[in-house]
Amino acid sequence: MQEVSVIIPNFNGIAYLDGVLSSLERQTCKNFEVIMVDNGSSDGSSAFVASNYSWVHIIELPENFGFCKAVNEGIRMARAPYVLLLNNDTEVDANFLDEMTAAIHRHKKAFSCAAKMVQFHDREKLDDAGNYYSALGWAYARGKGKDVYSYEKEEKIFASCAGAAIYRKKIFDKIGYFDEEHFAYLEDMDVGYRARIYGYQNWYAPKAVVYHVGSGTSGSRYNQFKTRYSSRNNVYLIYKNMPVLQLLLNLPFLLVGFGIKILFFSMKGFGREYLAGIKNGFQISKKGRKVPFSFVHIHHYLKIQTELWANMFRRFFA
Repeated sequence: MQEVSVIIPNFNGIAYLDGVLSSLERQTCKNFEVIMVDNGSSDGSSAFVASNYSWVHIIELPENFGFCKAVNEGIRMARAPYVLLLNNDTEVDANFLDEMTAAIHRHKKAFSCAAKMVQFHDREKLDDAGNYYSALGWAYARGKGKDVYSYEKEEKIFASCAGAAIYRKKIFDKIGYFDEEHFAYLEDMDVGYRARIYGYQNWYAPKAVVYHVGSGTSGSRYNQFKTRYSSRNNVYLIYKNMPVLQLLLNLPFLLVGFGIKILFFSMKGFGREYLAGIKNGFQISKKGRKVPFSFVHIHHYLKIQTELWANMFRRFFA
């Protein structure tokens, strides 16, 4: 039985697949399987992988259902107790899987461990050293653009970036899988937040290094699709994970945070898309998929709230 199942979602990513799969082929760890879930690609991705990497299990979806459904299909098929999600536009160090599995073994309460993500085209700079969420309603990647050696300590984080993270599969079975309503963006923050409510932890594993191109599927850092879905999913994430009293407590901060983002995206030329996303977020929130509140978890909510306040300052000074 394999110890870890590596799941790679793919949509028209044939240009990147040789890089990520060849780096997995060179792993010091041998006790793993790889599952590529193809989201209806039209570029021959599945045929390329079948011809050149016959050891990869391929799940072919008939159309692009988005990141969440793709990885959920992979998680369900996984035969290992740990699942590791990996973006198609990445390459990993030879000891990557060994370091990721060692990290999650060290932390018995961990739901996930996030890798150190380094910018592919500038390997002196970080891309992500753990994801954080604040009372302003801002999600951000710690360390983005900083020196690659800035974050060398293994420590707790708010949530893991699903572009390169390992998870305990049995906890997915308890708290639920990725919410497919998200389609893409903030789905990893949502599931990490949900795990925190249930008392689990998320950790940063700096010895597990992955090189990330970034926007390999969406095409750019800022575009209409990403802007709209990010604001939409942010509203939905807040609604889902915050009980009513916590929502009211954070409302002044959220109004300020969303107001600043509206101005920011307006200056980028995407103000209309950001506002449309907010409207869509309220619409999908009406479906009532809230995380059930329980007083059993009240101390977890209090700890999360303290971090939400602290992370407003961490965003600028960490």
